[in-house]
Amino acid sequence: MLNCREEVLNLTKQLVSIRSIVNTEGESVIAHSLYTMIASYPYFQANPEHVVIEKTVDDDRERYNVLAYVKGTKGKSNRTAIIMGHMDTVGVDDFNQQEDYAFMPDEWMELLTSEEIPHSIQQQLYPEEWLFGRGALDMKSGVASNLFLLKYFSEHPEKLDGNLVFISECDEEDGSHGILSALSTLKKWKDEHGFDYVAAINADFVAPLYEGDPNRYIYKGTVGKLLPAFYIAGAETHVGAAFEGLDPNFIAAELTRQISYNPDLCNLALGEYTLPPVALKQMDLKTEYTVQTALGAHVYYNFFIHSWTPKEALERLKKQAEVAFQQALESFENSYKAYSNLSGEKYSGIPWKSRVITYEEMDKMLFEAHGDAYVDSMNQFKKDLLHDDSLDIRMFALRVVEQAWKWMEVKDPTIILFYSSLYYPRIELSGETYNEQVLITALDEAVDKIQSVYEKPIKVKNFFPFISDMSFMSLSDDEAAIQAVKDNNPAWGTKHYVDYDAVREINVPVINIGPYGMDAHKKLERVEIDYSMEIVPNMTKLVIEKVLSK
Repeated sequence: MLNCREEVLNLTKQLVSIRSIVNTEGESVIAHSLYTMIASYPYFQANPEHVVIEKTVDDDRERYNVLAYVKGTKGKSNRTAIIMGHMDTVGVDDFNQQEDYAFMPDEWMELLTSEEIPHSIQQQLYPEEWLFGRGALDMKSGVASNLFLLKYFSEHPEKLDGNLVFISECDEEDGSHGILSALSTLKKWKDEHGFDYVAAINADFVAPLYEGDPNRYIYKGTVGKLLPAFYIAGAETHVGAAFEGLDPNFIAAELTRQISYNPDLCNLALGEYTLPPVALKQMDLKTEYTVQTALGAHVYYNFFIHSWTPKEALERLKKQAEVAFQQALESFENSYKAYSNLSGEKYSGIPWKSRVITYEEMDKMLFEAHGDAYVDSMNQFKKDLLHDDSLDIRMFALRVVEQAWKWMEVKDPTIILFYSSLYYPRIELSGETYNEQVLITALDEAVDKIQSVYEKPIKVKNFFPFISDMSFMSLSDDEAAIQAVKDNNPAWGTKHYVDYDAVREINVPVINIGPYGMDAHKKLERVEIDYSMEIVPNMTKLVIEKVLSK
């Protein structure tokens, strides 16, 4: 076991002190700090071309990735392992007037001793055991572990029968511009140096999965994440004639009742279930107060996948939307009948039927009906819409759907299903390829060895449960699945684009060995020192050496 605890701890504190909040200038500051640090190591002074700081591409912000590599001298193998971790953090609004303390771990812990905090957390206010602060857990302690290993192997290249690549990327907490930009550098090094990427090890944080959970988790592969969205067109009416129209909010409410927390939308793979979808936004599209019901409504959901493709997810969601629409109509009809009995007014029936289509289906219908006039008009609309800086990808996609809907000749109440954000691909590490088998074996052997000297249980699971940059190191989806993402995202090719072929070009099996702690993204974010700064670096080192030795 390497004696690394104090060095990784000091590196972590140094990184936490830098305000590298996503989408701020701090992302650039921390990248330049890391570059300066790595460039000062003797190996990189002798080989300055082995470390680079690179601006992200196709990005509205100025921010950078830092990448470095060490060429091993133990043999002549080109097998190459990647260690990676993001250097940005979420914001610190939750700290309020104590914001500065978020970046001063020692002072923050000292202050917390006089704060009113839960008793269970008071028991963790020991600086030799825990470190508090923004990014201490997510995930600067992971970056610090990787920095230690980069420095160690740069001092001992004779222990590498192959090569080690280090990536510290920006923008993980928002749009993953960092890792997507880094793919081109990985491809460049692959072509220039013949690097054979055989394994990637991410160092994102892990946490207890339930109250009292004693396990420290290692993950093979990662959950995939989609953002399915729905535009709901209603039939407007004056509220004084409520049953003459159909409120899209009413349909949206039924849609959320049908989709949110629905266990039928939990994806089982390799013995593990995803969490069910949950609504992240729901609203109507009225811009001002009137006594007319809304013309449209909008809702989108977080949607995790393990083995379903984006195409399969669309099919399942469309069926759920059809059920929700039918239930909404039945409920509306029952209420209308009940009101008619109460008031004595005539019941006239309802003229609408359930109608659910995907954006791809609507787009094809409109092209068939209007041809190039529709295509040219929509292309110009998207081009003009790009000038509105207030629109994120999600709202941009919605505006495109709204505009396309205006071309529809039949405007009966309809649910339109589309994707409105970045697709984080799922990664299954099932041992189907040789490199997967080697990585799984190396991980199992490393866990067994570390477990013999570590008292807390270390448990290996198949899917990292949080969104992370791991998703862009490999691609389990075939081309038809990715095409479903492209065809059903109205922002694709204008506001939004991902080169999934670049991901497929790297296609390296990936695992996560990361720091352990609690309350990431919260005011009391904290990382456990022993596991995170001693066990994690040593376990990662063992895996690196084993996958390269094969």
